[in-house]
Amino acid sequence: MTRALITGVTGPDGMYLAEFLVGKGYEVYGMIRGQNNPLAENVRRSVPSVELVEGDLGDISSLIGVMEQTQPDEVYNLGAISFVGLSFKQPELTANITGLGVLRMLEAIRIVGGSDANPIRFYQASSSEMFGRVRETPQTEMTPFHPRSPYGVAKVFGHNTTVNYREAYGIFACSGILFNHESPRRGLEFVTRKISHAVARIKLGLQDSVALGNLESSRDWGFAGEYVEAMWLMLQQDEPDDYVIATGETYSIREFLDLAFSHIGVEDWASCVVQDARYMRPAEVDLLVGDATKAKEKLGWEPRTPFSELVRMMVESDIEDQANKLEESTIR
Repeated sequence: MTRALITGVTGPDGMYLAEFLVGKGYEVYGMIRGQNNPLAENVRRSVPSVELVEGDLGDISSLIGVMEQTQPDEVYNLGAISFVGLSFKQPELTANITGLGVLRMLEAIRIVGGSDANPIRFYQASSSEMFGRVRETPQTEMTPFHPRSPYGVAKVFGHNTTVNYREAYGIFACSGILFNHESPRRGLEFVTRKISHAVARIKLGLQDSVALGNLESSRDWGFAGEYVEAMWLMLQQDEPDDYVIATGETYSIREFLDLAFSHIGVEDWASCVVQDARYMRPAEVDLLVGDATKAKEKLGWEPRTPFSELVRMMVESDIEDQANKLEESTIR
């Protein structure tokens, strides 16, 4: 049975990936920071066969211990301080975990190794935020980076460290440069889920409006549940490499709002949205759109969920969730 270790297993990508790998017959370990992690219960409930182990991306000795304990064939490093807005408020923490955490994990792999016949394969979750102030559109694996946030800067460090360990030590190390991948499991601090959650509550009469920042930013949005398959495919190749994973289409936050509100029968949502300077980034990334041609040709991967379906999925999920909570509170 193939063994996989996932850092960041409590996040949306981590849980989708864990479900995917369990479906492939893997023995899956999920690394969490502290056994009392409140999000650990979500993993136990959604993917009960995953064995949770304690480790910390900020402590290389704990990572070596996790590697020795789990003896993985594949390591998926999804753990990070992943909210761009928070990275401006906690840049040092972001650099330490999102950036140096990659270095520590790769060092742990180099030290522990794995057998000569079956060396450990490593996946690094890189990000489209590395492109920042884009030099070309669409962005490919060869597009230069110009990050516009501490998060983006840390991801560039992690990405280049992955390349360096591949070239310097021969580690089977891949980076997936994933463009925005959303789902009903997305955290409420992210704009797409913030919108779908607010739209659901507005429909149910639980709130009147939602406060947002820049409505003109455009992103390449896909479904996270499909993107984890691309992560796995990268580690099944004969040679390690880096891949852009994206839909090739871009939509603005304003267009996301159009679809989300139209789903509940609201065509003019202007009175329901308040622009708040607190949610503006110090340095904005205006446009991101990826070219996943390489992934299509080499991995056989393509996105399947249209943007409109993704928005509908998220709004419907939040309506059901909020309606259930309202019913429970009424019963009490």
